[in-house]
Amino acid sequence: MADNKVEFINIKVSEIAPNPEQPRKFFSEEAQDELTNSIKENGLLQPVVVRPVEGAKVPYMLIAGERRWRSCQAAGLEVIPAKVVEGATEEEAYVLSIAENVNRADMTIMEEAGAYADLKAAGWTPAKIAKQFGKTETHITWRLGLLTLRPEVAEMVDQGQIKNNLAWHIAQLNPANQMVAAMRYVRGDFDSEAEAQHFANGLKMMEQQTSLTNEKAPTAEEQEKQKKAKAKAKDGLGKAEEVLIPLLEELAEKKPEDLAVILGDDLARHLRVVGRLYAKVQMVRNLLSKAQGIQRAMAEEFNKAAVEVQQEAAAAKKAEAAAKPEAKAEKPEAKAADEPRSTVRKAAAKPGPKPAARSAAGTKAPARRTTAKKAEAAAK
Repeated sequence: MADNKVEFINIKVSEIAPNPEQPRKFFSEEAQDELTNSIKENGLLQPVVVRPVEGAKVPYMLIAGERRWRSCQAAGLEVIPAKVVEGATEEEAYVLSIAENVNRADMTIMEEAGAYADLKAAGWTPAKIAKQFGKTETHITWRLGLLTLRPEVAEMVDQGQIKNNLAWHIAQLNPANQMVAAMRYVRGDFDSEAEAQHFANGLKMMEQQTSLTNEKAPTAEEQEKQKKAKAKAKDGLGKAEEVLIPLLEELAEKKPEDLAVILGDDLARHLRVVGRLYAKVQMVRNLLSKAQGIQRAMAEEFNKAAVEVQQEAAAAKKAEAAAKPEAKAEKPEAKAADEPRSTVRKAAAKPGPKPAARSAAGTKAPARRTTAKKAEAAAK
């Protein structure tokens, strides 16, 4: 890019087109209005950067300064100062565009990540990208790691609802767990960002099916060890709550000049002891927070499994209910199918009426009527 020819000229606003590959997609309307008002009052103080495009409808394409160009249009300017870079390839123009925006506060994290991803797709290594834009390689890698976020969570990150570090931890999860961790953080289920990170890490451990939940039930010996460890921890924390906290609260109420007199020569030793205590408390607090994150993740996994079992049971019940009418419907069909056959058989087996049969039928019918009359007379 050092060999490219650069000159400063005034160009008509209508002769400049925006770059469709612009890494920055989000433009704050409020900030845009402020810039428009500033340009109306003071003019454009910083020129836009463009490159000539041969054979296009518009002779110049923006490399950097789309916000300024938009505000100049809104302010009614017809001609604006521009820095023209001739001979720049599309990749070089894209790099210049990223360099223009990457350190701006109003460029979103996901836009930055997308820009680095485009360069990586073009063959750039994270180390080369980091060197080009004055970042650390870790910064580039973490930004690239955000691209696995599902769209809903990425939008939360862009809107500032989820901070950078937490977003990276959430991005390591599968899409379903990303939504769980993000929603629980946004709705305020955690006291701090660190707690939310520990929860996300716990979910990740559950995804990897680590030894958090053993399939085998603990032996009697293991259960006894767990019971003793729980009792010991509970007893120790209870003593700290009963003795240490009241002592620290009492010291906190003192004035520095009083403590200087009360503790005397032992002041330096007590300061060292409290310093060690503070470090241990911080370490234990972090461990407990991680344990809480794992515990919450286990509970989330259990609830999810319970819901899946309920859904499976409901689906099985529904399928069973749907199968019953079909079984009932089959029987009438079978009967209906059999009836014509039996009728056919009867019709085939029964020969035409004979004279003897007719006379027999004729004698039997009056007999039935006579029997009916006798029964009626007896009833009277």
